[in-house]
Amino acid sequence: MKRLLPYMSKYKAYAILTPILMVLEVATDIFIPFFMARIVDVGIKTQDIDYVIKTGMIMVGLALLGMFFGVLSAFCASRAGHGFASELRLETFKKVQSFSFGNLDDFSVSSLITRLTNDITTLGQVTVMSLRMGVRAPFMLMFALIMAITINAQLTMVFLVSIPLTIVLMGFVFKKAGPIFSKIQKQVDRLNSVIKENLTGIGVVKSFNRESFEEKRFAVANDALRDTALEAVSMIAFFMPIINIVIYATIIAVLWFGGQQVVQGILGQGSLISFITYITQVMISLMMLSMFSMQLLRGNASRKRVIEVWDTYSEITEIDNPITEVENGSIEFKNVSFKYPTSNTNVLNNINLAIQAGETIGIIGSTGSSKSTLVQLIPRLYDATEGEVLVGGHNVKDYSVKPLRDQVAFVLQKNTLFRGTLRDNMHWGNADATDAEIEVALRQASAWDFVSAFNDGLDHEVEENGDNFSGGQKQRLSIARALLKNPKIIILDDSTSAVDMSTDAKIQNTFATDLKDITTIIIGQRISSIQNSDRILVIHEGEIESIGTHDQLLLESEIYREINESQAKGVGVNE
Repeated sequence: MKRLLPYMSKYKAYAILTPILMVLEVATDIFIPFFMARIVDVGIKTQDIDYVIKTGMIMVGLALLGMFFGVLSAFCASRAGHGFASELRLETFKKVQSFSFGNLDDFSVSSLITRLTNDITTLGQVTVMSLRMGVRAPFMLMFALIMAITINAQLTMVFLVSIPLTIVLMGFVFKKAGPIFSKIQKQVDRLNSVIKENLTGIGVVKSFNRESFEEKRFAVANDALRDTALEAVSMIAFFMPIINIVIYATIIAVLWFGGQQVVQGILGQGSLISFITYITQVMISLMMLSMFSMQLLRGNASRKRVIEVWDTYSEITEIDNPITEVENGSIEFKNVSFKYPTSNTNVLNNINLAIQAGETIGIIGSTGSSKSTLVQLIPRLYDATEGEVLVGGHNVKDYSVKPLRDQVAFVLQKNTLFRGTLRDNMHWGNADATDAEIEVALRQASAWDFVSAFNDGLDHEVEENGDNFSGGQKQRLSIARALLKNPKIIILDDSTSAVDMSTDAKIQNTFATDLKDITTIIIGQRISSIQNSDRILVIHEGEIESIGTHDQLLLESEIYREINESQAKGVGVNE
């Protein structure tokens, strides 16, 4: 908890005030049975109506005061607990933002969502309970026990049996319940994973008529969560009746022995009533402590999952006094090899390549040949396992990550647009871009024709994931967004695969004429997308098989020639 408590600092006043108010509320609750005993033993016994009314008014006043303290403490606890949770959530989200691609490979998206929502919400709820129930129960237990001893120390001997028995029962349940709560959170992860996959791929699900299969898959995960939750509930359901039996047995014992003392004149009737009330408060406090401890167990499971995220550090680190400006768009790979953190096998082997600033490089190869992995080393989405990657004449590890990535624009095949307006999405490339600058970028990406057709233009709303745009439109908008960064290097990772060949040709022409000073790397599946590049790399099984112009590769590279012939036949068939 030492790691988490600093995030309470903004709400420290509420966190301090809540326990104070809870103690005041407990004090009012403790004195009410005392005055109730005085009404019976003094007022009623002497038939003093005025005494009964005055004492009754004091009890009412204490009850109202206790209610005031209780309501105020609930407000303060909520502000402190949920505010604390919001700070933890923000810190965890920041941590996730700092993750490298390798870190994100270690955590599933559904698990991170669960940790940011369910787990941190649980920590907020535990904080609220800690500030209220965690304070009320022990103070009520202590004060009620003191008052009971004050009334009749002999009768309090019943606690020598009931309290140790309750503690033993609590220890048994806690030992069993801890692993169950950890299991519940993992089941929530699994359920969220199924939901995410289904909703993300709902088009595929429907096109293959796999709704029934997905329903069964969801049912399996849902039932597993239900069964685990029922296991925890069953534990509590078994525990609570036993605690109630202990409470009622204690009250019966007090009534038996206390009743005898009343008959003998040793104990007043009012004192017996108040003693029973204090006994009940003691036992209820024990029950509250057990419920609170149950919640602590669940909170501890959530705490571990949040700390696990915090203790994950990106392997993408910066040196002291890093370079903050990229001089030019030259790129060089020196003996570069790479393997994913979870693998023992290289997916890139001994890559050596020099790219001049302003040069256009095409990359082609079979699926799984690690074309995308190669270019992801340039902006340090991953770091090379062996060798060096240089940009602007310097090792990418010598740069500050932000300016490096600002000068390396990356456009993926699967592009993401964010909810908002088109202007909002374009401002991701340059937050200060004017509408005129945005229009220029949209024209360069051959996107202005459909954007200008909207009645509201750049104010046109973008739905979640850009679902109100076609695949080709999203790719062109993403290219425009990248161009607004005014980068020295732009990487198009199969990012024109969804546009027609005519539009693709227009985009290539723009890059060749208007953007010729930008180093451009184009990963393509179509020969037509890369054939006009200054040089073309043929990647095969993580190695550079050939490099040259389109005409050279047709003569020298069997792989390139086969790709070209197969695509030429495909075009012929389509025609």
